[in-house]
Amino acid sequence: MTENSIDIFERMLAGGIIRNDDPQMTHVWEIVSNTIRLSAALNISTSIEQIRERLSEITGTSIDKSTTVFVPFYTNFGRHIKFGRNVFVNHACTFLDLGGITIEDDVQIGPKVNLITENHPVDPSQRKALDLKSIVIKKNVWIGASATILPGVTSGENAIVAAGALVNKDVAANTIVAGVPAKFIRAIDFTDAKT
Repeated sequence: MTENSIDIFERMLAGGIIRNDDPQMTHVWEIVSNTIRLSAALNISTSIEQIRERLSEITGTSIDKSTTVFVPFYTNFGRHIKFGRNVFVNHACTFLDLGGITIEDDVQIGPKVNLITENHPVDPSQRKALDLKSIVIKKNVWIGASATILPGVTSGENAIVAAGALVNKDVAANTIVAGVPAKFIRAIDFTDAKT
């Protein structure tokens, strides 16, 4: 079995290089075109319920009633985004999800956050190919305004990504990271939590 005989969507979620001349790339462009059309309707929605319905169309899965996404919201594909329960996504976020984005329960995402699963090879002769790696945001993570999370990053449970951070490496559970590139600031001290 050759690589090109495996479904392109499986290969995208597995990560790695997808060439722009891949014979199955037309299937990807069909979904991208549909997502562009659906996104126009999404971003003129006038209620949370309507946003949830239109985003469910884009992702191809039902968005739980406990999850809230504010518009505008931008995605180039949509089918590889998985939202958990009780997720909050603020205005003007961009999720480029060809490589897969998983957002677990109770995650809070600030305005203008970018989750980017797509890169390109350094070699100029291969630059139009995609280099895909998934992003996973574990339970109860808080991502601050205008943070950018790059391909292949997992943010561990309860972590905080500070506003404006550029995250290019995994974030350990129960820690705070900040800066460009993001660096460990401190562990989260649960002894200060009120009961």
